[in-house]
Amino acid sequence: MTGRPAVPRGRASGRTRGRTPGHRRAPDVADTTVRAPPFVQDQRMVSISQESPEQTWQRLRGVIAAARLRTFDGEWSFFEAPLTDPPALTADLLAVVRDDDRWSWLAPAGPSAGERFALFSFHFPPEMDNSGFVGWLATELKRRLGTGVFVVCGQNSDRGGIYDYWGCPAELRAEAAEVLRELRAG
Repeated sequence: MTGRPAVPRGRASGRTRGRTPGHRRAPDVADTTVRAPPFVQDQRMVSISQESPEQTWQRLRGVIAAARLRTFDGEWSFFEAPLTDPPALTADLLAVVRDDDRWSWLAPAGPSAGERFALFSFHFPPEMDNSGFVGWLATELKRRLGTGVFVVCGQNSDRGGIYDYWGCPAELRAEAAEVLRELRAG
């Protein structure tokens, strides 16, 4: 037993019919649960950990110090279009997402751009548990600078796995950079 809760049959991963891949049918008809497989750190995109707030603080200070930080020049904005008119994928686009009726993409701000953001990104070492990082750093930036942020995450297995693009108001670029320097210095 791994300490993780059993997953009711037919509910894992949003599935409503059939068995979850990788799980065997329960041998006893009365047993209606499928046990989650044992936790393996290097096979997961998202880590699971139990720790005190102090342990989380120390772990995440180590994560930010070890992560590859990149700051982006210029100002960036979100742009939108209807689903019938998706954006062309170009090297300038950093993220493209959609909801039920609109595309949204993050690209260099042009003259007609609305809200403008400064951007930075983190690529995390694959062996490090970065769970909680987004909430932790967003809280630190809010506490120290009074600002909210946006975060767009992606996956690049060749560079360690998960990476984050972070945006804050462009006018806080220098202040955000200073907070990052302090947190990375330990």
